[in-house]
Amino acid sequence: MRLVLRYFFRGVRLVLSPVMLIAEKLSTPQSVERSTEEQARVDGECRQLALYQFRSCPFCIKVRKEMARLGLKIEIRDAQLDPDRRQELEAGGGKVKVPCLLITHDDGSEEWLYESDAINAWLHRRFGHSDQAA
Repeated sequence: MRLVLRYFFRGVRLVLSPVMLIAEKLSTPQSVERSTEEQARVDGECRQLALYQFRSCPFCIKVRKEMARLGLKIEIRDAQLDPDRRQELEAGGGKVKVPCLLITHDDGSEEWLYESDAINAWLHRRFGHSDQAA
């Protein structure tokens, strides 16, 4: 019975994954507009961030949409298909769970932030303030 359930859910994922990815492309919001200088500053800050994700995970899609809305160029690391990235996630964050935002602070310390709502709230606090005036 366990084997039947496993293959059933694999089949569901196989069918739904392309649908979810197409829906993401069609519903991704437009980026906020920033001045050239402000966008350069944001891009510089984004170099200290990396998002560990699975491509068709709905919670990862939610975070990628928020990144697009805020105009953030954050490195995307696929922990599903890249075993090295998966190992980094487990070693650094303590568990293989996505989405996970790796935040490297100026002093070199690392913070591993899990949960899509927590990540989106952090991104909005960090990069959303100046967007209120735009």
